[in-house]
Amino acid sequence: MPLIETDRLSKHFDLGGSQVLHAVDGVSLTIEENEILGLVGESGSGKSTFGKTLIGLHPRSGGEARYGGEALPARFGPADHLRFSREMQMIFQDPYSSLNPRMTVLDIVGEGLALRGGHSRAQIKDAVADWLSRVGLHPDHMSRYPHEFSGGQRQRIGIARAMIISPRFVVCDEPISALDVSVQAQVVNLLDELKQSLGLTLLFIAHDLSMVRYVSNRMAVMYLGQVVELGPADEVFFNPQHPYTRLLIESNPEPDPELERTREHIPIKGEIASPVNPGPGCRFADRCPHRTERCDRETPEPVEVRPAHVVSCHLY
Repeated sequence: MPLIETDRLSKHFDLGGSQVLHAVDGVSLTIEENEILGLVGESGSGKSTFGKTLIGLHPRSGGEARYGGEALPARFGPADHLRFSREMQMIFQDPYSSLNPRMTVLDIVGEGLALRGGHSRAQIKDAVADWLSRVGLHPDHMSRYPHEFSGGQRQRIGIARAMIISPRFVVCDEPISALDVSVQAQVVNLLDELKQSLGLTLLFIAHDLSMVRYVSNRMAVMYLGQVVELGPADEVFFNPQHPYTRLLIESNPEPDPELERTREHIPIKGEIASPVNPGPGCRFADRCPHRTERCDRETPEPVEVRPAHVVSCHLY
């Protein structure tokens, strides 16, 4: 049984009048236990909103979500947050704004244990010291404040805060995008080590397709609130089937400077469409080089083009 299941999960924001922003629109996918599912797409595609809605930080507008076979409520109440936060946690994108500047590292990392109750101050302090060591920080750092740390160190504090209560499922919301390239690999390797040692299940949200391929078992490509391609990470990266995925990968820079200088660059034309009151048809139609009249009329349904490789496109 998958650990996470969503069935046409949606999150819409009412902008007033008849304006409705369709941030996430009918996403159906599963995440197996001890799997890393990578979620990629341009800014504004709905990746972060999907992760936050999945773990109850946003109320669902429609669809269903299940954790370990149990239905998750559409709107989390205080009791739901307390219960499910023990199982599901989030590592936020911005290590600068996600940590309370008025709290010490001890209080930030130990807050989850304090809220759960049943732990003395000494026990919390020991647990914080242990987790700081596990993420590569010194236990003496627990008396310091967030402004005394670099971006990479703050992200490690955020990881320790999420992990200290032993969750089974963690949403990593672009955990490396605000970090220097030299630090990104360290954080990704740390997450992979924790996944292996603790049996974690991760939803890894990122822009960098190469990094997602490296760290993930499977990759989902999201465009304007919908998943347009889903499959094994290597299969999606090296053999993309959806026109949007192909263009995303072609626009991904080559690590070899010589190859990057000489290869043909094919930019994605146009801007991502507005998610406010989207009409019928394929969301990518305005930017797609293979657009037909059918693309304007009908929303494509998912089709399995290869084993475990699903694409939503009228080409198939």
